[in-house]
Amino acid sequence: MNSKFAGAALALLLSAGVFNPAPARAEVGEVILAQQFGIIFTPLMVMESQKMIEKQAAARGMPDLKVTWSRLAGPAVMVDAMLSGSLHYSSQGVPSMMLMWDRTRGNIGVRAISAINDSPIYLNTRNPNIKSLKDFTDKDRIAIPSIKVSSQAIYLHMAAEKAFGPGKHTQLDHLVVALSHPDAVAAVMNPSGEINSHFATSPFHEVEVKAGFKTILSSYEAIGGQSTILTFVTTDKFRRENPKVHEIVKAAFDEAMEYTNADLRRAVQVYIDVSKDKKSTVDELYAIVTQPGFAFSKKPSTIGAFAEFMHRTGLIKNKPASWTDMFFEEAHAAGGN
Repeated sequence: MNSKFAGAALALLLSAGVFNPAPARAEVGEVILAQQFGIIFTPLMVMESQKMIEKQAAARGMPDLKVTWSRLAGPAVMVDAMLSGSLHYSSQGVPSMMLMWDRTRGNIGVRAISAINDSPIYLNTRNPNIKSLKDFTDKDRIAIPSIKVSSQAIYLHMAAEKAFGPGKHTQLDHLVVALSHPDAVAAVMNPSGEINSHFATSPFHEVEVKAGFKTILSSYEAIGGQSTILTFVTTDKFRRENPKVHEIVKAAFDEAMEYTNADLRRAVQVYIDVSKDKKSTVDELYAIVTQPGFAFSKKPSTIGAFAEFMHRTGLIKNKPASWTDMFFEEAHAAGGN
């Protein structure tokens, strides 16, 4: 190729952008996060109320980053929002996180950044005739946050399999009703209402116990030990396209977990302020978060047990080789199972 032709070819390629570096893609100007209801979400309420993302953004050269928080009724709504791209970070129970991981492998890639909380949840009833799962009849109704995708749904399946036998894990599904925890408490407190049972997190569980409800099952009994109930989740796509924003959010999350564990009494006061909980006192909530089996912890626990059950019963198609498959690399150092 003569030099004149080579020069013309090079100019044509440059004008077409072949040798020009692609323009840097601007990171998002707004980060959207969601949480649900209950004291297990305290670290996220700390992040929100103490404006930790905003502070981290200002310190890292993004003072104009807009932060939007939403409270959603249950994991099913969060799943839809995350898959549509209208939500960047969410607080998901382990089952709904796994369902998104299973569905999005090879595309947007949903995974957990960290565990947030270990906490038992409790199946309570006002029906005095119910002493075990086998006592539920077609006249009873059980409130859970979301059908099929909530932690409560999977714990109920695990417990039903133990009570009724292999292949009978859906035995009680026709009795289940989807309600947020605040709405569920209101429903079960109505003595003439159809819904008479609730698979409740704290402090809704304690409100029902105070009202004389009986607890017939705990999640720890269903799964066989202390268990992660909540994870902090995003997509590989968002993390990859917005590395600086992700670094900001992750730093704020770490700060919030440290703030929460440094002074649990202070943290539950934040929960009361943000949630506007008028039924619980600081002392009552402090007793909840300091009880054995309750922990604000980044260490994933019993993730493998969830995965095995959900794969065996057909809820997820792909069985992870390890819990680490469903968590980003920064979570792996925490250990887990």
